[in-house]
Amino acid sequence: MTKIFKQLARHWAACLAVAALLIVQAYCDLSLPDYTSKIVDVGIQQGGIESSVPYTVRDTTLQALELLMTEDEAALAAQWYSEPDADGLRYLSEDADTAAAELESAFTTPDVVLYMAAAQNAARVAGSTETVTPTIYDLDAVSQQFAAMAQAPGAREMLQNQLAGALSQLDGTVADNLASQAVLLVSLEYEAQGIAHDVQIAYLLRIGGQMLGLTLLMVAAAVAVGFIASRVSAAIGRDLRRKVFSTVVGYSNAEIEKFSTASLITRTTNDIQQVQFVCVILLRMVAYAPILGVGGILHVAAGNTGLSWIIFVAVAALLVLITILMNVAMPKFKQMQTLVDRLNLVSREILTGIMPIRAFSREKFEEARFDKANRDLMGTQLFTNRTMAAMMPFMTLIMNGTSLLIVWFGGKAMDLGNMQVGEMIAFITYTMQIVMSFLMLAMVAVMLPRAGVAADRIDEVIKTPATIRDPDTATAKPALERKNWNGEVEFKDVSFRYPGADSDALEHITFTARPGETTAIIGSTGCGKSTLLNLIPRFYDATGGAVCIDGVDVRDMPQATLHDLMGYVPQRGVLFSGTIDSNLKFAGEHITDEDVRTAAGIAQATEFIDAKPEGYASPIAQGGSNVSGGQKQRLSIARSIAKKPRIYLFDDSFSALDYKTDVALRRALKAQTDNATVIIVAQRISTVLHANRILVLDDGCIVGDGTHAQLMESCPEYQEIARSQLSQKELNLSKEGE
Repeated sequence: MTKIFKQLARHWAACLAVAALLIVQAYCDLSLPDYTSKIVDVGIQQGGIESSVPYTVRDTTLQALELLMTEDEAALAAQWYSEPDADGLRYLSEDADTAAAELESAFTTPDVVLYMAAAQNAARVAGSTETVTPTIYDLDAVSQQFAAMAQAPGAREMLQNQLAGALSQLDGTVADNLASQAVLLVSLEYEAQGIAHDVQIAYLLRIGGQMLGLTLLMVAAAVAVGFIASRVSAAIGRDLRRKVFSTVVGYSNAEIEKFSTASLITRTTNDIQQVQFVCVILLRMVAYAPILGVGGILHVAAGNTGLSWIIFVAVAALLVLITILMNVAMPKFKQMQTLVDRLNLVSREILTGIMPIRAFSREKFEEARFDKANRDLMGTQLFTNRTMAAMMPFMTLIMNGTSLLIVWFGGKAMDLGNMQVGEMIAFITYTMQIVMSFLMLAMVAVMLPRAGVAADRIDEVIKTPATIRDPDTATAKPALERKNWNGEVEFKDVSFRYPGADSDALEHITFTARPGETTAIIGSTGCGKSTLLNLIPRFYDATGGAVCIDGVDVRDMPQATLHDLMGYVPQRGVLFSGTIDSNLKFAGEHITDEDVRTAAGIAQATEFIDAKPEGYASPIAQGGSNVSGGQKQRLSIARSIAKKPRIYLFDDSFSALDYKTDVALRRALKAQTDNATVIIVAQRISTVLHANRILVLDDGCIVGDGTHAQLMESCPEYQEIARSQLSQKELNLSKEGE
């Protein structure tokens, strides 16, 4: 996992921007339940009245309230309210916010007393012993009574003493409940003024507008987070693919064989996709979940609802569930990438070898082999998916059980007057946010192990050094400064052993291939012919001795300089998707159309190219699958010739050609390569018959060196090869030709 975080650390500025946006998003998300609570508790239940201090009040009502206040409180009220207008209304000053707390304290008790007096008047008028909701007429009647009392001397002092005595007998809970009823008097006053509906609608619109603004801000922050996270993850994927590809391109055959082609493809595609996906999740969910969870806990703790224990129960149950699932599913997630590698390998082998499979009627066997790899992966994926699917019912049970506990105990708290409906709704929302935060972390915790394995596999490729490396500048200087290369190839007591092998594949090879000459290498299958040829372009490095070109050790030459001198035709012709023209110009932009046509003519490819409707613009499918083996081999040879190298390396490149084409091609090639060094690896005697020098390999050693005639006289191994391939008539002809 540290490797994934290191990749994110490279984009620290974007990550900081994401963190800031997530804080904004979390603030909006955590604020919305409070606004919902206000809508329910204040906007609906209290008619949009937030304070016990009315914004407008009739003069008669204010006089009654002032009578219930102390002299200082009455003076404060008179200070902040305007004089009565023509309709007898008095308005609270716009600057009253500076004294809001003092005004709230001054009006709360008088509001409650005046409302209770109006309720008693309503009950008396109705002749009921129970509490009756007062009307505006009851408020007016009580206000007039208080106005009459105000004329009596000492009325305020008497009322204050009675209120103080009554309040001292109430406990804190009852006093708080009475205080919450102060807004009922304000609501009744607004109703008397005919503005109660307008006040409620104005409050709902104001709070609703604020909620809409927060929602839009939250959406904008979420979109920005998604955009930045996507760009960061895409950049990480791009950089990783670039690093992996540039590393693999520099690998020798040893590293390719160590990882396998199938595994390298999986690491470059699927593994990087896993890391890229998890980077998005880390930025969008993992960073957001703690912010949201901690914020929700702080909001709940500040509410003093007494239900915080429910959250701890829910989180504990969630953690137990996650721990169990992680222990069950984690080993399977770690196996996933290996099984994907295996499926990729089997699929690639089957698709590559489809012709031999059909030829040997091995379809059923290969189907069974693919089916096993497929079922192994399917079984693992089914297990992990079922495990994750099992999490959801349990998660739903925990969340719904939590909601049930909140409603149950919240209902009891509401019955006792300790909680309002809006507060319970907000508490449920905060609890769900906290639980969802842990759920998000749990989901990511399941994805992270697989991504961690993928990151390790990618890092393994990037950190595996190529065994074939360019020399340092000082060592490479002679080769860089040299301009005219003759192309003489010399093997000086060369030995080679494959990595991990017990014995040498080549032992004490010594020979020189000179310009203007054709050096052929022949021998039985597996004797080391291709291995010897691969040492010249440094596909492998000799483990003993030295391979030199014009006296310079190939290990002391930059690979680009070395490869520029060579035209290499592999044993298995490889073409790239594009056209015939693009394949023949593969060596570089310096190759002209004339060079292409000349090379095609020498390689005996002109006939089938001209037969195609589009000629040199004819498309070539991936791997050259739309041309025959002989055509593919001729195009590979033409590609090498078009480069005009100093050294030609043909690794059994004429095997797919018929004898007639083989003879014509070698005759044309001889004229083209008069001044170049030509090294041919071949299985057929006819291909090497006229070579200037023939090396016979057997079990990694040179057992014969000379011309065809000399080897027929002195080399039993060569004689055996000749007798196995040539008829007695051909052998006699060759002897007569000698």
